Amino acid sequence: MTDRELKSIEVQGYASIRSATVPLGRLNVLIGANGAGKSNFIRVFELLGRLVDEELGLFVGLNGGASALLNSTARGSGIRIRLDEPPNSYEAVLVPASNDELIFEREVVEFLGKTGNKRYSRSIGSGNRETKLHEVAGTGSDEPPSSVVELLRGCRVYHFHDTSRDAPVKRLVPTADNLALRNDAGNLPAVLLALADSDDPVRRAAYRRIVGVVRQVAPFFRDFLLRPEQRDRLRLRWRQQDSDAVFSADQMSDGTLRFICLATLLLSPDLPGLVVLDEPELGLHPYAIMQLAGLLQQASARSQVLIATQSVTLMNQFGIGDLIVVDRVDGASVFSRPDHVRLAEWLEEYSLGELWEKNLLGGRPGGYS
Repeated sequence: MTDRELKSIEVQGYASIRSATVPLGRLNVLIGANGAGKSNFIRVFELLGRLVDEELGLFVGLNGGASALLNSTARGSGIRIRLDEPPNSYEAVLVPASNDELIFEREVVEFLGKTGNKRYSRSIGSGNRETKLHEVAGTGSDEPPSSVVELLRGCRVYHFHDTSRDAPVKRLVPTADNLALRNDAGNLPAVLLALADSDDPVRRAAYRRIVGVVRQVAPFFRDFLLRPEQRDRLRLRWRQQDSDAVFSADQMSDGTLRFICLATLLLSPDLPGLVVLDEPELGLHPYAIMQLAGLLQQASARSQVLIATQSVTLMNQFGIGDLIVVDRVDGASVFSRPDHVRLAEWLEEYSLGELWEKNLLGGRPGGYS
């Protein structure tokens, strides 16, 4: 986790996002109709996370190539992303190249000088297939390129939707793979074991909180059984109340398994700088959704949180200042914050979800034009 905070992001030319500047707070809740562009916005952060891991080419390939990522109506022919993290900023412009790839047209870091009264711009490179941030980053975390690396490395998008028989969360995993929860929760049992067996009381307390919040949602649950099955490999197993029988992850409902992944992430002592989740309410009971909202609010005190949701129940747990409304206007995604002054009288009588259903917030299919 970093103490710094991403204040805004500018995106041009990415998928349905023709041009948008989106201010960000500690907790950000994206709402909008299907196809409005919420998932495209979230994938921008996935792109940034891949970029700093020097996996831009992999991201482009997995998402259908450069032609599938570019907005055909945007000014210019590339993708521009700018992050404002005072006192530093980072900008990357990606343009199509041969073999349906993206390369850097430019990559720039902007920062204040040591005296604090003059702003500098540093060009990192052009024509490269992967970022050159690591080549110019120093060892000091306060140096501008190093700060940007830290910020981008914190951009992590988590997807816990896969609960199929062969889902990563249900597989055997090395116990050593326990440094941080992977974005698909494929190392969940190793992370839980590291917390439970830690010499650090803070980490052991985090494990107990995870177990406690899971019991609130699934009262039959007693505890995890975190014991390697073969050498240094283990899989997720658990016990239920009033029984010594051992159950596998396959013997747990999809909603309960997803909630365990979410609780482990959000109660982790090692949250990344920005936690991004797409429809985390999927498959959860309304009571579990309310518990999830509490976990998201707690996490936002330690990290920035960005979620996209279609759930009225989840949305009702937040304030109007947390909302980012996504509409599709003339074929492009448009992002806005609700006018809390205009809606003040409505909020005295109606919940946010009810205002959304009445189409007073935008973000409904009727908002298309």
